[in-house]
Parts: sequence; C-alpha cells; structure tokens
Amino acid sequence: MKQLPAENKKFKAVDAKWRSVLKRCKEDPNVLGICQDPQLKEDFLECNEDLDIVQKGLKDYLESKRAVFARFYFLSNDDLLLILSQTKDVQNVRPHLRKVFENLADVHFNPDNTISAMFSSERERIEFVHEVDPKDRGVEFWMGDVEDMMVMSVKNVLLKSIENYSDAPRTEWIKSHPGQCVLNGSQVHWTTEVEEAFKKGKDGIKEYFQKLESQLLDTVTLVRAKLTKLQSVALGALIVIDVHAKDVVENLADLGITDVHSFEWISQLRYYWENDDCRVRMAQTDFPYGYEYLGNTLRLVITPLTDKCYITLMGALKLNMGGAPAGPAGTGKTESTKDLAKALAKQCVVFNCSDGMDYLMLGKFFKGLASAGAWCCFDEFNRINIEVLSVIAQQLLVIFDAKAEGVDEITFEGSRIQVKPTFSVFITMNPGYAGRTELPDNLKALFRPMAMMVPDYALIGQIMLYSFGFKDAKVLAEKMVSTFRLSSEQLSSQCHYDYGMRAVRSVINAAGRLKREDQEMEEDKLLLRALRDVNVPKFLKDDLPLFENIIKDLFPGVANPEIDYGDLFGQLHASCEHFNLQPEEAFISKIIQLYDTILVRHGLMLVGPTQGGKTSNYKTLQHSITTLEGSNGFTKVNTHILNPKSITMGQLYGEVDMQTTEWIDGVLAKIIENCASDESPEKHWIMLDGPVDALWIESMNTVLDDNKKLCLNSGQIIPLTERMTMMFEVEDLEVASPATVSRCGMVYMEPVALGTACLYESWYNTFPPPFQLSDKLSKKIRKYVEDYNGQVMAFVGKELHSLIAVMENNLTTSFCKILDC
Repeated sequence: MKQLPAENKKFKAVDAKWRSVLKRCKEDPNVLGICQDPQLKEDFLECNEDLDIVQKGLKDYLESKRAVFARFYFLSNDDLLLILSQTKDVQNVRPHLRKVFENLADVHFNPDNTISAMFSSERERIEFVHEVDPKDRGVEFWMGDVEDMMVMSVKNVLLKSIENYSDAPRTEWIKSHPGQCVLNGSQVHWTTEVEEAFKKGKDGIKEYFQKLESQLLDTVTLVRAKLTKLQSVALGALIVIDVHAKDVVENLADLGITDVHSFEWISQLRYYWENDDCRVRMAQTDFPYGYEYLGNTLRLVITPLTDKCYITLMGALKLNMGGAPAGPAGTGKTESTKDLAKALAKQCVVFNCSDGMDYLMLGKFFKGLASAGAWCCFDEFNRINIEVLSVIAQQLLVIFDAKAEGVDEITFEGSRIQVKPTFSVFITMNPGYAGRTELPDNLKALFRPMAMMVPDYALIGQIMLYSFGFKDAKVLAEKMVSTFRLSSEQLSSQCHYDYGMRAVRSVINAAGRLKREDQEMEEDKLLLRALRDVNVPKFLKDDLPLFENIIKDLFPGVANPEIDYGDLFGQLHASCEHFNLQPEEAFISKIIQLYDTILVRHGLMLVGPTQGGKTSNYKTLQHSITTLEGSNGFTKVNTHILNPKSITMGQLYGEVDMQTTEWIDGVLAKIIENCASDESPEKHWIMLDGPVDALWIESMNTVLDDNKKLCLNSGQIIPLTERMTMMFEVEDLEVASPATVSRCGMVYMEPVALGTACLYESWYNTFPPPFQLSDKLSKKIRKYVEDYNGQVMAFVGKELHSLIAVMENNLTTSFCKILDC
C-alpha cells in the first residue's frame, strides 16, 4: 500500500462505491428500482477505468521489482505478489526459494536475522563467505545479495576442494566436500592429469588408465560401506562421472592418441581452473562455469548418444543459437539438456508448453533468461499454436542479436533489460504425435537440431547399477535388457505396456533402493525382485505365465525372495473387512503391487475395465496406511479425487479471463498447489478418475517425469513434494500418447482375475438381520446362486448380444441390486 499510494487511493474509492451499491441493494431488493438509476452505469464505467489504472500501476510495480532481481521473471504475478506481501518478516520468503534457485531450498537465519548459510533440498549445508543482512531492505535487493553470495560461496568451496585433492586419500576427500565440488573438482584434476599423461606418450596414457581403474574400484568399494544418504548420492554421481572418464582414457589409449589437440580429446567436456575462475571447454566452445548451487543430486549416465548431444548443444552456444533435441518419448531429450546445465552449473528452468501459451507469457520468460543469464528448456515446444510461434521467432531474434553484438542492455517488449551472454534457450520436440505443430522456418533457423534416438540400455543399466554398489553390474544389466526385449517380443501388445528407458530406470532405481536396504542379499535376487515389482503389476493375466518363463530362463535357480511387509499385510485384511470387501488373494496381491509401485514412481495409473476393483484397491491401501500411522514409518494418506473430463481444460488448469485479462486458477492446479504447500509429513494422493486423452494429459508431462513440476500458462511453476503421488484411474489408454504411457507406473486390474464369488460374499454380508439369522433362507439363496449363476452368465454371453460390452462382474452387481430392491 505504501509503495503504490495513488493506486491504493483509487482502489479504496472503487471499493467504497461498490459497497455503497450493495448496501442499497440490500435495503431495497427491487431490481428495477436499483437498475433504473442513470448514475449507476456512469459510476461502474468510471470504476472500470480506475481499476485499469490500478492494474497498470501494479504491473509496472512488479516489473520494477523484476528489473532489480531478474529471477522474479520466472514467477507468476500471483507468486511474486505473495513474496512481496510477506516481507515484513524476512523468514517468510524461505518456502519460495526453490522457485527462483535451482536447488537452494533454504537458508540459515542467525538470531539477528542475518543469513549465514544455504541448504539444498537434500539438506546439504554450505556456509556463506560473508553474511547477508536483509534488514530494512527490499526483498528484491537482499535476494540479489543471496544470489551473489551463493556464487561466491560455491566458487570458494570448489577452489578448496581442488586445492585439497592431493592432501588426503581420494576416498577421504570425497566424504569431506559438498557433492557438487566432488564432481567438478574431480573433473578439473582429471583434465589436468590426462594432459600431463599426454606428455609421457602412449605409455603415460596406459599408466593413467590403470590408475583410473584402481580409483574406480576404491570408490565402488566405498559405496558398499555404511554411508549417510548425502554421501551415497554423491558417490553414486561420482561413479557415473568416473566410469565415463575411464572409458574416455581407455579409448585414447586404444587409439594411441598423445596429442592434446586431437579431436578425440577436445570433443570431451574438460574443466580448467584458470585466472581464479573455472572454465568448461568442449571442441571450439569455451564456457564460464556458472557456480549455481546444485546441491547433491544424481547425474545422467553419459553414453555415446549423450556425448553427441553435448557437443551439438555446446556448438550451438558457440554459434549463438539455441539447441533443439528431437525424438521419440524416453530418449533423454530434456534430461540431457538439464544434465548439461548441471555440468556447467547453470540454472535451467524447464517449462512444459501447451497450446494455451501466448507470446506475452513467453516474452516475460525471455526477459528473465536474458537478464539472469539462465537457461530454459521448453518441453514439447511444438504444442504451441503456429500464430504464437511466429511471434516467438521475432522475440528470440532480438535477444540473440543483442547477445551476438555484445550489447549490455536492450529494450525488449516495452522494458529495459540487461543481456548476460551466458543465457540460452533450448527446445525439445516429439515429432509426429497428436496436437503437434511444424515449426516456422524463421524459428527453425535459430536452433541447432539434434536427433535423439533410443540409447544403449545395457550401458546405462551397467553404470547405474555400478553406482548403486552392484559388483556384477555388467551381467545383471544384460539380463535386465534381455528381460525387456523378450517381453516386448513374446507378450501381447497392449496400450499400457512400455519397455522404454523410463521402465529401465524404474527397475534400476528399485534395485538401488533394495540394495541400500539389504546389502547382504544376493544381487541377482535383488534385480529379480525389482524386475517383478515394476513389471508384474501391468501385465494381463494371460501374459503373467510367459513373463515368469522369461524370468526363469534368465535367472535359473534363483528363487523369488520372500518379502516381509510387516503389519501392512494384516491391516489390509482388516481394511477389507471395514469396507465389506473379500480379501481374495488376487485382490490383496494387486494392493501390494500398487504399494510397491508408489515406492518407485510418483505418477501411476490404475488401468482396467469397470468392476475390476480399481477404486477399492487404492481406498483399501489408503485406509490401511492411515490406520498404521506412526508405526514402521507409515503416515496418514489424504486423497483428492477429481474427474478431469467433467470440466473444461481452462477450469482444470486455469485460464485467462478474456473480459478482464485476469488469471483464474484451475481446480487441479489449486489442489496441487495446496498439497505442495503442506509441510506436514502426511502423504497426498491426487486421483484423476476419468478417461485419459492427449488433450489434457500432455500438460502434465513435466509433472510425471523427473522434473516433478506443474507448468501453468500464467507462468506459474508448482513443484511437487516427495510426499505427493499423481494417480489416474482409467479404463484403457487407447488414445494416450507414448510420452504419457512411458512416464507412469501401471497397475492393471482385470475383473476376470477377481471372479464373481467375492461380489456375492460381500452381498450376503448386507442381508438384513432376519435373513442372516435364518440359516435356512441364507443357505437357499447361496444354493440358487451356485446352481444358476454360471449357467445364466454363459447363456447371456453366448445367446444374447448387448449393444454395449458388459463385464460379468457388472451383471452380477446389477443382479444383486435388483434383488435388494
């Protein structure tokens, strides 16, 4: 209010007039009497003009804040207003830090409210070089100071890690530095050591290769020791980097390369510490290290395809172009772009595009990219309407030209903005899918294309299993890939079956989680259980025996491990009784499969015809887990149920009101935002119960993949928490794109597997007391059901033709309801 006095005065005047009109309406509820007042229309038109002035003033005010702290451009107006409205107590800004920084999730406030350290979302702590004092300063100014201090502090700890590398054994050095510094500090020394080995000729390279092999074995041995969660993540990421470093040196040794300028060497990502700064080079590109705090996160396995992608995108940076990886779902387009940003320590904002985006919203994004020197990856870019794409081409041309000319400031979309030369724009595309547009030629010319194809699953599996501490990683990875290949060839073809990279990743992550829980179990048993946990839930009844035969052939003599679910198994039976359900073995096993899928996937689908028990499945599991709250790590589960096809796309995700140009929140967006803002340990299952089609589900691609973010057309990005699970209850996935299917875990439920006997048992339990007390009546009804049910169902199936396909379970339920009447 203090910062917008004129607008505040006008708004209060409008508010007073509105209240006055409403007061008159209450006193005299005669519509004609009120509406015939000639002054009323004049007052309302005047109020509208005043509100437009207020809106413009507010917009200019927010723009002034964004001009000071460029990362505010990546927030929607509502998010920014929320931050600005809470600045009386500086600590209120803490929940919003993840929205503007890559992985700076929290800061440490001293008793005098000065800021002395930062935390990642994994709770890794890095001390600031100097304290930041936000006292009596605008949030945009001290947030800028936090950004500067983040850069300074990351640079400081990275330099320390590089200097201390030789002072202690490498295994000790790894445990005593932050994860980001371990990875990049190690790469700085690797680059130096390789170039030193070149001077010793071919023998020098071979000797260094043997040294790297020894280092890698020491690191893998360390993974199997007792470690903290932070240390195990850092080691896993380091092993991925070390394996690639070893492979590069092995290739140099095999080819007899000894020239530091050879293409085989300069085509690698190389790190140098020069003139008190870290530089990253690849081929002709020399890029400054960004010092964005990335926390302690896993890294992408580097395959030959990843190398090609990196060299193409780094070349695009040199040529002052954007990068455009394109290819089918699950080939690593977005992940490769994000991982290159991690390698260069740059902030990379991933945004899922939709056909509702306009040039104004994207213009705001481009202002933020240029001013902050950040990267942005627009996922599914070719979903944007062709009219908007033409305008985007002009916008990008302006900022790319300014970057090429080395201009510090430009006027862009009515604002004076800074241009930092490290910014870049990347787009990913799924060609040939429903709802996709061909890019205009003037837009294509601004991006360097990169064709992404199916990666080497066996290599990725081997390195990732290695990073989780598996000894026989190569053999196990080959068995895993063979399982998926044979399943795709021998099992039936279903819309919800997926054997791509995301399915492989799910198995590896499940195996890694099991390995951490039980270091002593045989490795082939761990992988066997992971393969079963991830794949069995999605298979049809007829495909299960075929899958079991594939498993037996690949894992001969390996028995299925006994799994102890503790109190959960007993509680499931009690919950079945609570809901008057029958604890059939097929039903209980499907609930357990749902539970296992929730542990490895944050997005999953319950698929199958009606009356298969989909709703009863998740409700029984929810009731069981909530009842066990407080024991064995179980916490209360809240469900939020919505039919996505009962409302329009605008009502689902939110839309701009064409009359007032105001953003109206969508139902789903609000549910996700409320769940994400809940800081309690309670879990949230968001259940979308209705048909899945490409129109509405594609906007959730970044929610369902590793980004875990809902991107709205207002520019708002809502990150999901670890306690949230997205569930879909659908009959089939006939019209869903492969991009959606590959992102979700699947639990398939068939009415055939349940049978009709359990439905009758539950129906018997609903008999009124006279029936239940009379043994004679109860027995008669049971006998009639046993005698005639099978014959009647067979007759209906053979002799009668229904216009709509009806399952036996549906007929049984309808029969019971008619008898109840």
